[in-house]
Amino acid sequence: MKTSHQDLRLTVLVVMITLFITGLIVTAVENKSVDLNGYSAVFYCAALAIGVQWLAWLPSSLKQTERFYDLAGGLTYLAIIGFSLWAGSQTESPSAREWIISLLVAIWSFRLSCFLFIRIHRTGKDGRFDDLKTSPTRFLVPWTLQGLWVFITMNVVIVINSQASSAPPLGIWDAIGLTVWILGFGIEVIADNQKMSFNAKPDNRGKWIDEGLWSFSRHPNYLGEILLWSGIACFGISCFTGFERIAWVSPVFIYLLLTRVSGIPILDKRALTKWGNDPDYQQYRANTPKLFPRLRIPQR
Repeated sequence: MKTSHQDLRLTVLVVMITLFITGLIVTAVENKSVDLNGYSAVFYCAALAIGVQWLAWLPSSLKQTERFYDLAGGLTYLAIIGFSLWAGSQTESPSAREWIISLLVAIWSFRLSCFLFIRIHRTGKDGRFDDLKTSPTRFLVPWTLQGLWVFITMNVVIVINSQASSAPPLGIWDAIGLTVWILGFGIEVIADNQKMSFNAKPDNRGKWIDEGLWSFSRHPNYLGEILLWSGIACFGISCFTGFERIAWVSPVFIYLLLTRVSGIPILDKRALTKWGNDPDYQQYRANTPKLFPRLRIPQR
């Protein structure tokens, strides 16, 4: 499909806003970062986050496929983990905190990217990209936004791993962070597996899932995502000073994006299109919270 002037303007605007936001965050949090050839390790991580997406966009746009979108995102997380650990080791060996948060994000990234990669190869496509992948210019938008997503979500880890100064010992906030991460990761994994098992049954084709964790929340996988990144943010409480605290935008960004922009709003719109006139679905929506489960008092 021919690229229109409107597509070009939108793409340029998205790229400029992405680079502007990324630049602001880099400038704010790089004060204590390791210096590599005149640039901070945080700067290199930002360039890596966006650069890998643009490289992956090239062959994907030529083939008009989104099959490797999630896999590229997962590999970018792993690449940034490795680079930030290496950069921080130029001044001293990685601390226990750095190894822990790097391992937690690596586990999450590997699990989620593999899960999404397998899912899209089973279904054949992701409906979000139907109108985007037909235009290379328009298709650059989601790849650019994924680069921003990776950099912002990883910001706490990047700042901790790339600090040139010595890390404080592990403490209570790190224990709280690990506990919240385990809770969130567990919720996300269970919710994803429950939905995959539900959709795999022929009798459930064309139905919505309302069992397991999905009977308590309409989007329990997103709840898990928000919780686990909030847990990662807790690891920075004892070692962030000054503008480094801006790295805590990570869980806030995830919450706002999933609940206000690209997650829940899009899925809810699709659900209403499919089942909005179904009384049973209307009852499910009325009785099931969008994200956070309600405390239920047992009936006598």
